[in-house]
Amino acid sequence: MKGSTPLGPGREFDRIRGVLRGASGAGEGVQVPPGDDATVLDPDLVISTDLAVEGIHFRLDWLDPHEAGARAVGAAVSDLAAMGARLVGVLASVALPEGDLWAPRGAAFMAGIRDRVEALGGQLLGGDLTRSPSHLLVDVVAVGRTGRPLLRSGARPGDELWVTGHLGGAATAVRLWGAGRSVPASLRLRYIRPEPRLAEAIWLVEEAGARAGLDLSDGLAGDASHLAAASGVGVVLEASTLPLEPHPEVTLEEALHGGDDFEILVALPPGAAVDGRAEAFHRRFELPLTRVGVVRKGSGVSLLEPGHHSPVPLTRGGWDHFR
Repeated sequence: MKGSTPLGPGREFDRIRGVLRGASGAGEGVQVPPGDDATVLDPDLVISTDLAVEGIHFRLDWLDPHEAGARAVGAAVSDLAAMGARLVGVLASVALPEGDLWAPRGAAFMAGIRDRVEALGGQLLGGDLTRSPSHLLVDVVAVGRTGRPLLRSGARPGDELWVTGHLGGAATAVRLWGAGRSVPASLRLRYIRPEPRLAEAIWLVEEAGARAGLDLSDGLAGDASHLAAASGVGVVLEASTLPLEPHPEVTLEEALHGGDDFEILVALPPGAAVDGRAEAFHRRFELPLTRVGVVRKGSGVSLLEPGHHSPVPLTRGGWDHFR
């Protein structure tokens, strides 16, 4: 496989395309080059990296240091779930502000990393520790294995789009914090403790025949655009079916564009509701699996709103660090 997997629109991804332009593509031993949620090396090793920076990805007035370390691990391991991989372990490179190097706050952050890795069934494989001039940050390298990687490419016209769990809860928590309001416990949990859908994604590949998929870190609209670009298809999302987090504060806007849901979006062959796959998923994981749209010929992402007969192109994607 040569070259990189096409990405959807956005300034962040324009920069990534610039970095990859002219690159030689997949070399010896590389099954999956840049552009998916992780790279795959022969024969079945899956590796991804995810950077979390204080003030950008988390704030320590919203969550404590132990929670921040655990959150960074959950977000990183979600990239393995996106590939249908099982977790082996993580490496974590941490930069602590000078006053925190051996203080309780730094120790709690490191403990959060270790505890979350072990809770997910992996090992802390190593890493690096250094001093930061100001903010706390961590780069988590997640390592896993899969014999059948789930890629963003592979969706076909006529496929149905399905998503695990609920959407919009984490983004709503961030909005409420930003407005100086109290955050309900259920929404706070959605933000501070991402749940990598590792077993769920493997089931969707092996039992439901998922053809393409990825995790929802930047919002449904933006991440669906990556699946569309990688598969060379168009995507129609159906507003009336999106499974919003069951709280009155959560809006359609946050489900589409907010990010930090870390659920899995997959393209399944038609008929998952009819033939019982969705119900079997719910029984197995006590988690909803909801049809949210369809794949069609064309390109880009459109939204079909209730009462409308034609979908409207979504020009805005999800979270973009460089917007």
